[in-house]
Parts: sequence; structure tokens; C-alpha cells
Amino acid sequence: MKNFFETLSNIWKIDELRGRIIITLGLLLVYRFGAQIALPGIDTGQLEELASNTNSGILGLLNAFTGGALAKASVFALGIMPYISASIVVQLMGIAIPYLQKLQKEGESGRKTINQITRWLTIGICIVQAPAYLYSLGALGVPDSAFLLGKGLDFVVPSVIILVTGTVFAMWLGEKITDKGIGNGISLLIMIGIIARMPMSFVQEFISRTTNNNGGLMFMLIEVIVWFVVILFCVLLVMATRQIPVQYARRTASGGYEKNIMGSRQYIPLKLNASGVMPIIFAQAIMFVPGLLGRTFNNTAVGQWMEVQFQDMFGLAYNILFGVLIIIFTYFYTAITVPTNKMADDLKRSGGFIPGIRPGKDTGDYLDKVMSMITLPGSIFLALLAIFPAIVIKLMDVQPGWALFYGGTSLLIMVGVAMDTVQQVNSYLLNRHYDGLMKTGKNRKVA
Repeated sequence: MKNFFETLSNIWKIDELRGRIIITLGLLLVYRFGAQIALPGIDTGQLEELASNTNSGILGLLNAFTGGALAKASVFALGIMPYISASIVVQLMGIAIPYLQKLQKEGESGRKTINQITRWLTIGICIVQAPAYLYSLGALGVPDSAFLLGKGLDFVVPSVIILVTGTVFAMWLGEKITDKGIGNGISLLIMIGIIARMPMSFVQEFISRTTNNNGGLMFMLIEVIVWFVVILFCVLLVMATRQIPVQYARRTASGGYEKNIMGSRQYIPLKLNASGVMPIIFAQAIMFVPGLLGRTFNNTAVGQWMEVQFQDMFGLAYNILFGVLIIIFTYFYTAITVPTNKMADDLKRSGGFIPGIRPGKDTGDYLDKVMSMITLPGSIFLALLAIFPAIVIKLMDVQPGWALFYGGTSLLIMVGVAMDTVQQVNSYLLNRHYDGLMKTGKNRKVA
């Protein structure tokens, strides 16, 4: 414990790091404050039914990503998710559109142009999502009396402008955190929204266990232990890599002629889960389709079955399809984001080679084969983590709100963002000759 507090003291001693942490916490506080401000013209005292309907299922997941802003009809009700959707679209379009492919190769200037395209696309997505959200409030349990200005254009137009502005402001906060703070700003905004829902979900689960003779404190302790084990597996999934040995040849002049001398051996780290949480996000978006088709054709037996089975995100049919889609999208996203041929070309130009593999095309084929082999267990592991909340509900009778923290996108985002932020803080400590967060906390001796 003493070493831990000494490490915190070392963090505070670094002026730049201290400033970045303060800026990050301040901007996150602004985001959380904005999530509590309701849209003008809505009576917040009549939103209890909305909060109840967005407490579980797919809407519960979206509400968790916005930190509860969706259930509060907040100015940040759309959250940062339109920006995430726009980023995914631009990334996928980069596969087929030559202009975007050209921008990707132009370095910093190309990246700035792509970011600008993503921002404009975000606004376009918000303009579509904002009216859809406003008109869905009635279906989600908000009574007509809650709309103080009615549901006419006097309410809709200003509210759409506010919702779009709220998302753009949240996007700006995320970019400022990335530039001036610590960690990835967009990811931190999502993580802080998820964490904001955790205390209430835990309290609800605790009350459920300690009342009505529903397991008591002992069962609650078992749940917490299982939760920590799942977090451990998430960390292993995020960090797991397959190291491909690489040999570099260096040339030295000796006695008027050149001689090849083998250089030091290095490794290419291929991640077991190179796609992160993106397959889950893709699959989650697709999972809206079966339920929509079921409601469209609910006059048929198949339509009624689809409507019933695919509205319950903790049901058997839903999770089987969800898991299969995650495995498929993991392969798809890994194929478009891990350029094995480019890696092989860069390796050849730098004078490196994989022992026993010819440079060039053979190296690219070998890396692609290894990537395909390690992606299979990675995708299955990711699918199991994604459907684990449903398993926990069936086996342990956990509350739906608390079950969402046992896997899926929520937990993987929390683990991934936390590890990325800790690594950035760690790099500042090491650069200032302190031990990192995972070390003893004592000052390093420098010669």
C-alpha cells in the first residue's frame, strides 16, 4: 500500500502528466454534467416509465453507452455513438473507395481529411437519429403530458438541433481529451458512461440478493468473484499475442569487401483479438434486423416467432445468432484491418525476414495463415464473452442491468480503455525515470 501511494505521489510530481490528468477529469465532469440536463420542453418528473423501459435489453445497452442520458431525455441522449457509427462507415468505405484509400496513404494530412469527413458524416447520422429518438419517446412510455410544448415543430426542430449539437460537443470533448489529456478521449467518454451505470446496477443486484431470501450475501460474494474472473479473462484476451520471430541482416564493411552478418532477432506481435470490440458492435447492429422483420411480418407464424425470440437479448436463439455473427465479423474485420501483405513488404524493405520463409509474397501468405489460425480461438473466446451475460442470467438469476457488466461490449470497453490509459501513464513515469504503475513505485537510479 505504501508503494501504491508513493507511485501516486510520483504521478503528481510530473507537471505535464498532472496537467493532463486534471484536464481529462475536468472534461469528463463536463460530459457527465451535460448528461443530467434534460431537453427543454420535457417534464423530467414523468420519465419514470422511460427509465424502466431502457433498463434492460438492447435499449439498456444503448443507455449504458450514454451513461443514462438516453433514459433522461438529455441533451446528450444520442451520446457519442453516432461518431462511432460514422467512424465504422468511413473505415469500411475505405476498402472500396479509391479516394479514401489515397487519403489513408497520405499520412497526417490524409488523416485530418478523413477525420473531417467523419465529423460531417456524424452530423448527418445525428440528423436522422434525433427525430427518430424524439418520436420514439411516446412508444417508450413517456406520456403526452410530459411534452410541455407539445409534439409539434416548436418542440421537434429545437430539440433536433440541441441533440445534434450535444453529440458534436461530446465529439469535441473526446478530441480535446485525446489532444490535451490522457488516454483516448472517445473511448473514455464511452467508458465513463458505462461506469456511471455500474453503482446503481450493483445496488439493485445487492438489494435483490439480500431481500426476499434470494441467496443473501454469500451468493453476492460468489457473483463478485465470478465478475473478477471474467475481467481477468478479458485482460488475457486483450493482451494475448502470437510472436512471430523476425531476423534482420546487417551489412558491415571489412577488408575492402562487404560481409553479411546476422543482426538481432525481433518479433512481430500478432494479436489474438486484433479486431477489439468492433465485431460485437457490428453484430449488435445486425441483431436489430430479425426483430424488425418479425414486427413487419407478425401476421405470419415465422414473423411472430422472430418477434418473440429476437426481442429478448438474453434468449437462446438471439445469443446463438449473436455468437455466430461475432465469429464471422471477427474474421471480416481482422482481414480488413491487419494488412499482412503490407507487413511483409515493409519487412522486406527493412532487410528483415522470418526464418525459413522467403521474403515477399511467401511471408505475406505465412502471416495471413497464422492470423487466420489464431483468429479462430480469439473469435470463439470473444463470442463467449459477448453472450456470457445471458449465461449468467440463466445460471445465477442475476439482474439484467448488472448482468451487462459480466461480458460483452461494456466490460471489454472498460478493460481495454483502462489498460490503454494505464499504459500511457506508465510511459510518462518511465520517461521521467520512475517505475511504472505495475512496479514498486521507487525512483529509478540513473547513471
